[in-house]
Amino acid sequence: MSRRVLPAVRRLPPVPAFCLLIIRGGQKLAEFTMTKKSPPVFLYDTTLRDGAQTEGISFSLDDKLLIARRLDQLGVHYIEGGFPISNAKDEAFFKALAAQPLKQARVAAFGMTRRAGTSAGKDTGLQSLLAAETPVCTLVGKTWDFHVHKALRVSLDENLAMIADSVAYLKPRRREVIFDAEHFFDGFKANPDYALACLRAAADAGADWLVLCDTNGGTLPQDISAITVDAADELSYPQLGIHCHNDAGLAVANTLAAVRAGCSQIQGTINGLGERCGNADLGVCLANLQLKMGLKVLPADRLQRLTEVSRYVYEICNMNLVPGQPFVGPSAFAHKGGMHASAMARDTRSYEHLAPEAVGNTRRVLVSELAGASNMALKARKFKLEGNAPLMARLRDKVQELEHSGFQFEAAEASFEMLLRREVGQTRRFFELDNYHVIIRKDNGGRPVTEGTVKIRVGQAVEHRVAEGDGPVNALDAALRKALTRHYPNLEAMSLVDYKVRVINSRAATAAKVRVVIESRDQDEMWGTVGVSENIIDASWQALVDSIEYKLLKDEEAKPNKKSRKKNKK
Repeated sequence: MSRRVLPAVRRLPPVPAFCLLIIRGGQKLAEFTMTKKSPPVFLYDTTLRDGAQTEGISFSLDDKLLIARRLDQLGVHYIEGGFPISNAKDEAFFKALAAQPLKQARVAAFGMTRRAGTSAGKDTGLQSLLAAETPVCTLVGKTWDFHVHKALRVSLDENLAMIADSVAYLKPRRREVIFDAEHFFDGFKANPDYALACLRAAADAGADWLVLCDTNGGTLPQDISAITVDAADELSYPQLGIHCHNDAGLAVANTLAAVRAGCSQIQGTINGLGERCGNADLGVCLANLQLKMGLKVLPADRLQRLTEVSRYVYEICNMNLVPGQPFVGPSAFAHKGGMHASAMARDTRSYEHLAPEAVGNTRRVLVSELAGASNMALKARKFKLEGNAPLMARLRDKVQELEHSGFQFEAAEASFEMLLRREVGQTRRFFELDNYHVIIRKDNGGRPVTEGTVKIRVGQAVEHRVAEGDGPVNALDAALRKALTRHYPNLEAMSLVDYKVRVINSRAATAAKVRVVIESRDQDEMWGTVGVSENIIDASWQALVDSIEYKLLKDEEAKPNKKSRKKNKK
């Protein structure tokens, strides 16, 4: 098969119109319509599966749910939730989203083609995909003859049957089926006829998308382009996608090259997470597609959330921000003094390729952190304070001071709101601390036992409570709840769901500051709070108090609305 050179300009293939209905028990559960007016490029996020394979990362169930809802708010079209047959956590994730669905994103369950020597109807992997009850099923299948022989150890014809049977089994069961052609580019180089035959098998069986995968991450952009053009021309199949790994540092470049060559779905992860060298950074791909290539992927106001989502995922992963990360990094629009600063004062285009606000980032000329700027604007609008210039300047200075000392508000919006409330006087103290202390007892060979004691004042009442817990923070939390619940019964609906610690200035060794981020939830929402101190217990206490006061304030302010709703019903 001849290799063609990519033309100077290639028009994206049209997106066909179709409507997918998901019906069970006679009820329509979901409807998804794609037309020619839909985005020319669809975003498929695999942070929760491929990204979870990053060394050192282990998402909790709540982590996955939090990230999924942030991606949904961003406007991602597809969210791959995991591999349901591989672990109970992913199964619980799909059940949780079935109970509280996302607003617009379509959730995909990931699996493999049927096993060799068994029928699709008896394959446990395919059954687990159906049991997940997601509107989308993503199947990965081999397209490199080397892998068919060495990894699967089956004949080339049997592999084609495995692909066709699996897709054909899922399609009549009201699923949108995405076929991930694993190792497609390596397979095409080795045996183009067979690699294309694998795509045809999936297409003829009814696959909605054919996704070309650079699984080993070593293909160059010019080869991605040429092979994608060949695949599009040979198959005449308009719904092609691209999935690139970053082993040669080219995942983003390869993804953009594939879109230019005809792909209309891009797969990737937030911040390029993934095993080995990671996947294509979905945020960088999105920003380039929309702001550089002129493709309408998301509304502009959604794109402005990109920096927030990137940093949120870093915090959930308990990872440091990457300063020089394109578009969203803290240094992406940072300028030092001298010639650059002078030119920027005249025209920001001097040293910026686009306005940082387009992706929700901020320009920095000084060396201070401004990571909380987006939160500042959002919270100021909530309290109708955005026009108060002196207050905003004072708050900006306070945020800079706190972030310089180690605070980070991207995943601790509740702490930022409490900071803002204190600055404007829209809060109150629900209790006053007298003292707290923690004792850890451990006998030789025994299990450590942690005991927390809290003494507080609630109005004129003094509460002195003791509780045991799984570690000092849990013990303090339990003791504080005991002391407060008699006065504030609504705290029984609140629970601490996650706790993260990060050393800020590691060179100080045991005297280093630590940042503690606590995630809490009640029946309505989840929220994050933060504390910083040289003492891990004190940092934890700061975050814990912010969390409880945030809960009490939001419930207190919701009471008039609840009363008015009851009055209207009467």
